[in-house]
Amino acid sequence: MAQGQTAGQSNHAQLYRMVMEEHLCPFGLKSKDLLERKGFAVEDHHLTTREETEEFKEKHDVDTTPQTFIDGQRIGGYDELREYFGKDSPGEDETTYQPVIALFATALLMGFAVSWTATGTLLSARMPEYFVAIAMALLGLQKLKDVESFSTMFLNYDLLAQRQVRYGYVYPYAETLAGILMLAGALVWLAAPVALFIGTVGAVSVFKAVYVDKRELKCACVGGDSQVPLGFVSLTENLIMIGMGLWMPLRMYLF
Repeated sequence: MAQGQTAGQSNHAQLYRMVMEEHLCPFGLKSKDLLERKGFAVEDHHLTTREETEEFKEKHDVDTTPQTFIDGQRIGGYDELREYFGKDSPGEDETTYQPVIALFATALLMGFAVSWTATGTLLSARMPEYFVAIAMALLGLQKLKDVESFSTMFLNYDLLAQRQVRYGYVYPYAETLAGILMLAGALVWLAAPVALFIGTVGAVSVFKAVYVDKRELKCACVGGDSQVPLGFVSLTENLIMIGMGLWMPLRMYLF
């Protein structure tokens, strides 16, 4: 028996969703898929015009579609349907590490891929370098999606940006460029100092904001719309950049 059902309930549901030539409601499709995965036979009602949709909303005193009914009881839209089946519906302001985990996992797999292509083995000596360089480029790309929003969030804690506002606009380009150059092993004389500088300033800023001032802030590390809390992850990102900034020129002399 699906979670959300009780003894005596049927496995039949009615779904009302917008299906028009110019608009196919994505939440209606998600609701239908969720119901079917939970074993419900779905009586799928299409609202094919704006007028029909408005009449439906007025009749049932609702503001949005889709709407799901089970045993004559209105469950609600997609979020309410998820809650009915015991699935979490995280709020817009709820903190999450998912973007960071996804980014670093992707960077790690890409590091293995580059290592395999370049050396014929997954675990080459340079694989950690590939991983970090790719992660830097991906983190920079996240910031470049909306530099204005990033710079605004960045100003909450970065000490240099608070003194020189334009630094918040330059940072995403500097991080991306340093990552790409380090991945290529080119212009290390430029990439290493850039990584070392922005990593050091970032590490000091994060440490002061989180561990000295005890402030609870969102990290701009994955862009201006981030819900990742400022803290250990942000500090680690900057320490890794410092490490790369020191290691890359040193490697040139050692090998």
